Amino acid sequence: MPHPAKLWIGTAGWSYPDWEGPVYPRPGRGARGVRPLEFLSRFVNAFEVNSSFYRIPSPRMTAAWPRQVPADFRFAFKLTRTFTHERAEFPAQRDSDAFLDALSPIRTAGLLGPLLVQFPWSFRYSPEAVDWLARIAERFESVTRFIEVRHTSWLAPEAQAALARSGGMCNIDQPRLRDCIGPSSHVSGGAAYVRLHGRNAANWFAEGKPPFERYNYLYSDAELREWIARIDAMSGQAREVYVFANNHYRGQAVANALELRAMLERRRIDVPDGLLEQFPRLRAVAAPPRQPGLFDSP
Repeated sequence: MPHPAKLWIGTAGWSYPDWEGPVYPRPGRGARGVRPLEFLSRFVNAFEVNSSFYRIPSPRMTAAWPRQVPADFRFAFKLTRTFTHERAEFPAQRDSDAFLDALSPIRTAGLLGPLLVQFPWSFRYSPEAVDWLARIAERFESVTRFIEVRHTSWLAPEAQAALARSGGMCNIDQPRLRDCIGPSSHVSGGAAYVRLHGRNAANWFAEGKPPFERYNYLYSDAELREWIARIDAMSGQAREVYVFANNHYRGQAVANALELRAMLERRRIDVPDGLLEQFPRLRAVAAPPRQPGLFDSP
């Protein structure tokens, strides 16, 4: 049965050095001229812009993206960390303006998805936190917003109401540790947003390890099917559902995103050759290789 909602499925980011090989062809194996954004957009229909969390991109940079992706595509943007992780003082208006300027070329091209406002586990429900959220909502009122919180203090009814006033609540998958929010199926304003971080409990709060280790996780078929049920339920209430895999190490996010897409669309899909080598289980969802046509170049 076709989904009543439009499903936007992809990964958090598309440019990682350790994706060369597992996702993108290595030099000498057809990699010449490969542009990561253009290449991977053949296999997914949305990206969450991860680089915007570290630095506000320039409009010149984002203006180059629409011509590298299909017309039916979406970019969700992650709000810069000065608004969410470095909260000594609220960022200046010029920072908000610069971020909105970066979105402008994508909006003009009709490819703009929601704004993700992602807070760390340390951001807990309090009057000060509610005020911070309200100020973000005011600054970015022109953009659909989804707020990711990770601490269970935000599950209280009054906290949920505060989140609803400032934007939709992002549904997340993270290790099920103490005071960590578990999976949910929130829909807000006709849309839903899902982020899959992996369940690497051993490294989630570990100190002294590289950041990528937190997201070094490959979801099993059974774990993905838990989310298929939730996404099916959300799609019955929403016009569109965004799903992003953030377990990015060594291309695991791409593998799981493609598995989710195949399961949700109930069909086999195209899979990059490198991923088939790295994750042989993807052959269960991969479409057969296309046979060369009469007029294809040798």
